[in-house]
Amino acid sequence: MNRSFKVLLAGIFVCSASACTQQKELEQKNAEQEHTETFEPVTQHLKVPLIKRDGTETGFIEVSESASEGLDIRVAAYDLPPGLLAFHIHETGECRKPDFESAGAHFNPSQKEHGFNNPKGHHAGDLPNIEVGADGKVDVVVNAPDVTLDKSSKFSLLDQDGSAFIIHEHQDDDLTNPSGNSGDRMVCGALTNSGRE
Repeated sequence: MNRSFKVLLAGIFVCSASACTQQKELEQKNAEQEHTETFEPVTQHLKVPLIKRDGTETGFIEVSESASEGLDIRVAAYDLPPGLLAFHIHETGECRKPDFESAGAHFNPSQKEHGFNNPKGHHAGDLPNIEVGADGKVDVVVNAPDVTLDKSSKFSLLDQDGSAFIIHEHQDDDLTNPSGNSGDRMVCGALTNSGRE
């Protein structure tokens, strides 16, 4: 009689443990489902045309979430002067000819100073110089670790007024405010919420 009671008790304990495991699995599944519903990752590239000061198209930019950090930005352009050229993200997604001043200042939500070599820098929109070949072409992927496409973040390139990619006529010295002595804005590409392919 006593042994039967122990066996029955052990059976109840096993059933309880099994039910407990099933309950945990159900809770985990619900949590994953909730996460899927509230977070929509960008799986497609965002692609924007690049234009010169006269309005002619000169290539494109592709933006995608990086597997490591921030965003990967592909610059594919042609008919540019050979050599190193400054490349920045600006705060407004507007490329009004002929000077692209409509793109505003560098994207800088943390209010830092310009340049990777500046002890008070750098802007979130500061990017490495790109190198254009002797044929006037460049096709390179640049990582931008400090920015995102998550609209809820202050570091989002898809905020209310979007953002712009600017190629300047000179290289960036990575130090001098406000844009590294990089010269005039030569090429512009506007990224807005309607910029999805």
